[in-house]
Amino acid sequence: MYNKRLDTYGCGCSHNCSYCYAKSLLNFRKLWNFEKPKVANIKVIERKLQKIEPGTILRLGGMTDCMQPCELKYKNTYKTIQLLNKYKLGYLIVTKSSLIAADEYIKILDPKLAHIQISITSTSDEISKKYEKASLPEQRIKAVEKLQNLGFDVQVRLSPFIEEWIDYKIINKIKCDKILIEFLRVNPFIKKWLDIDYTKYTVKQSNYMHLPLKEKIKMLSNIKKNKEISICEDVTEHYNYWKNNVNFNKRDCCNLRK
Repeated sequence: MYNKRLDTYGCGCSHNCSYCYAKSLLNFRKLWNFEKPKVANIKVIERKLQKIEPGTILRLGGMTDCMQPCELKYKNTYKTIQLLNKYKLGYLIVTKSSLIAADEYIKILDPKLAHIQISITSTSDEISKKYEKASLPEQRIKAVEKLQNLGFDVQVRLSPFIEEWIDYKIINKIKCDKILIEFLRVNPFIKKWLDIDYTKYTVKQSNYMHLPLKEKIKMLSNIKKNKEISICEDVTEHYNYWKNNVNFNKRDCCNLRK
């Protein structure tokens, strides 16, 4: 939905998630270095922002997490947010880090421009430690609830949604109005890195294997219906089903506040 994307860090992400699509795309080109991601030139970023029409919403972090640990050192995302505020450009921050809810970031987030999606792939700290080097799930949930309480446009993002890693009771107790779900899609790299049962992934589209729609609907039935539910979907017929039958905002599958 929001195709304009900006990476404040590139060619690697120290979260190094086993299920990462960007990692699978960059790894075979030898462009993935999770130990030392590249830092974008903030002057180049500003020149690009000057050419974008006010009112546009940019996604921060298309190929890498804009709030990964190196942000503590370089503050590239912090500086970029300040520039986005300056040029009146909206921004969608998608992250697996609780850092976005730190007081220093809350002070600069413009409630009229900022949209935040915090990804939770597992509700178990132990599973999380095994497959990703991001903030622990408990920390991310606290960050979501803090931002929600402060009135920001924030969502829990189950991404990718792997049912065996999720405790629905924990998800349904999170104090957040919105939840966005992105089901796992599988390619050979992810299958090599991620040790789960793939027998149900039988639908093929765009070189990825997906769960059947019926299986996805079954998983979704465990999410409380008092949430504003949205589905991020690649499979065309599945996308049409979610748009017509499930998505809270049929014109915007990301369900961002306008």
